Amino acid sequence: SHFDFYQYWRNTEDADVVRFLKIFTPLPMDEIAKLEKLQGQEINEAKKILAYEATKLVRGQAAADEAQETARQAFELGAKAEGLPTIEMGKGDFIGQSYLDLFVASGLASSKGEARRLAQGGGAKVNDAPITDTAIASESDIDADAIVKLSAGKKKHTLIKVA
Repeated sequence: SHFDFYQYWRNTEDADVVRFLKIFTPLPMDEIAKLEKLQGQEINEAKKILAYEATKLVRGQAAADEAQETARQAFELGAKAEGLPTIEMGKGDFIGQSYLDLFVASGLASSKGEARRLAQGGGAKVNDAPITDTAIASESDIDADAIVKLSAGKKKHTLIKVA
């Protein structure tokens, strides 16, 4: 998805940001030189620019704008941004399902064991609240828009649209 592509660049290691800006964006070298001087938390601004410019170059401006707004909504505002990866599921299939299975089905974990470790470490969240490795999906997890947000750590999210 456009969002996943954007996030790939947004999650670049600090040490690689300037090199990637030079290689994968059309930014002028003097602008990159200014970004190179950023330190600490400020480097995140350079990562946002890298993600936006690389996405715009490969996917187009509309895709870059959409991905940037989805990231802003999800990470800066804590909203359930519509541009996040989404899976649809019937209410009957959702309710009573183990969240470990849902993390695997959504692609947030590659196996139940990985999902279990994620939950035990506090990184598995449903609607931004940590869950245990025995958590079961219930109707109370579904919001007014029929959405449930699954998160694996701070950077990986998927929405479940319950029909």
